[in-house]
Amino acid sequence: MKFSVIILSFNSERTLDRCLTDVRLALAKYNEPSEVFVVENGSKDKSPEILSRHQEEAPDLIKPIIFDENTGTTVSRNAALKQATGRYVLVLDSDAYITSDALDVLSSTIDGDNSIGMAVPKLFYGDGRFQLSTDQFPTLLHKAKRFLSLDKMQGEINTETLKSTDVDYAISACWLISRAAVDAVDGFDEAIFYSPEDVEFCMQVWSKGFRIHYTTDASVVHNAQELSRGFKISFFHLSHLSGLFYLFRKYRYFFSLRALHKRLGRTG
Repeated sequence: MKFSVIILSFNSERTLDRCLTDVRLALAKYNEPSEVFVVENGSKDKSPEILSRHQEEAPDLIKPIIFDENTGTTVSRNAALKQATGRYVLVLDSDAYITSDALDVLSSTIDGDNSIGMAVPKLFYGDGRFQLSTDQFPTLLHKAKRFLSLDKMQGEINTETLKSTDVDYAISACWLISRAAVDAVDGFDEAIFYSPEDVEFCMQVWSKGFRIHYTTDASVVHNAQELSRGFKISFFHLSHLSGLFYLFRKYRYFFSLRALHKRLGRTG
């Protein structure tokens, strides 16, 4: 099995059809079989019907995992991760649209250096704007700055001068993970319901001796809903804040990253 794709769907009727269509088109260009796990996480919209249609059209490829209620982003993804057998595991949001060109670059990045456990692409919003999808591990002050000034931070980046580099973490809209890294980590931390499960997973990747590499040679559209952004207090804001303080406690840091980087083996 070449690629194991893990897509989490929750009320994603707006984007799921294109996501699955693009995944199927991308994987069709490879001679080796792949598998696509779509975790239906208790949607109340037409997402289940969209998933059912794709599964009927490609029964050997599309493998639904059905939950009756929203289990968050960790329990759900772990259910698929435990079944994934591919040489590469692609974690993909239901509002991200992959291409075979991006998969080629990401898989070649991993194949070119066995110390790279995760390769991630540049992300762009559906309207073409650049998305700041990688960052240093969060501290309370930096997280507040990102929350208040993300649009300004993104607008100040010259995408023409971006360089491929190792990063602390990338948001989980599009990750390609090596089989070695998947086998080394403990999966997503189920003590976190919604976020920042992506940060915690990346910390595990670094702690197991693998690098996370951001490659500017691959681009993916992420038509993000941005559920936890803005000033309106919601369940997603509160869940994110709770997860953030859990992360601080688990990894024993708050303001400074120096000791954390040292413990995780994150150098350079």
